[in-house]
Amino acid sequence: MQEKDPQVWTAVDEYAEDLLFAPDAVLDAALAAADEAGLPKIAVAANQGRLLHLLARMQGARRILEIGTLAGYSTIWLARALPADGTLTTLEIDPAHAAVATANLDRAGLADRVEVRLGPARDSLADLLDQGAQPYDFFFVDADKANIPHYVAAALELSRPGSVIVVDNVVRGGKLADADSTDPAVQGVRRMHELIAAEPRLEATTVQTVGSRGHDGFTLIRVGGDGVED
Repeated sequence: MQEKDPQVWTAVDEYAEDLLFAPDAVLDAALAAADEAGLPKIAVAANQGRLLHLLARMQGARRILEIGTLAGYSTIWLARALPADGTLTTLEIDPAHAAVATANLDRAGLADRVEVRLGPARDSLADLLDQGAQPYDFFFVDADKANIPHYVAAALELSRPGSVIVVDNVVRGGKLADADSTDPAVQGVRRMHELIAAEPRLEATTVQTVGSRGHDGFTLIRVGGDGVED
C-alpha cells in the first residue's frame, strides 16, 4: 500500500538519520546560523546532504563546483568529501547568504579549500569559462530554477568525461510533468530535461523523492563522449 502522509515521510527520514548519522555540532551550528540570520529554510535535508557527500566520494572528486550556496550547509557536506588537496568553488548571488556561508565554512575548518564567489551565477560561470578554469569532477546545482538550463549547459562546458552533475528540486511536487505550467521554475526544469535529452554527451536519470522536504526529486547526470579533457 502506498503511503501519502507527509508526517510518515518525515518520520522515516528521522528514523534513518537517528540510526545512521552521528551527532554533528558543525552542521547543527550552520543551520542555527542560517535561522538566526533569517535565511529561507530551503537547505537540503541531512539525508540529502549525506547523499551528496557519498556521491562526491564515490566519484573521487578533487574539484567541485556548487551553484547556489545559501548558508553553506550542502557546501560543508561536499567539502568534507574532498581529499586534503581538493577544492570547492561555490557561487552565491546574495551577499547576506554568502556572509553566513563564509562564517559557517570558517567554523567547519574548511575555509582553506572552499572559495565563495559572489554574484549572479550566470556571470560567475562565464568568468570561470573566460579564465580557463580546469574541469570540475562534480557539480551540485541548487539555484533559481528558471536559469537551470543555462547552469547545466555551463557545467557541461566546465566538465570532463566522467564528471557528475546533480541538479536539485527538479520534480516540483509533480509539476515537472505538467506541460501547461506557466511557473518559470517548472518551465526551467522542463527545458533542462529537453537539453539533456538532446545532448549526446549526457546520460541522466531523474528520481522522485519524498521526505521531510515534501515531494520533489533530483536529476543525476554523467558526462561522457567528448567533454573537456583533463
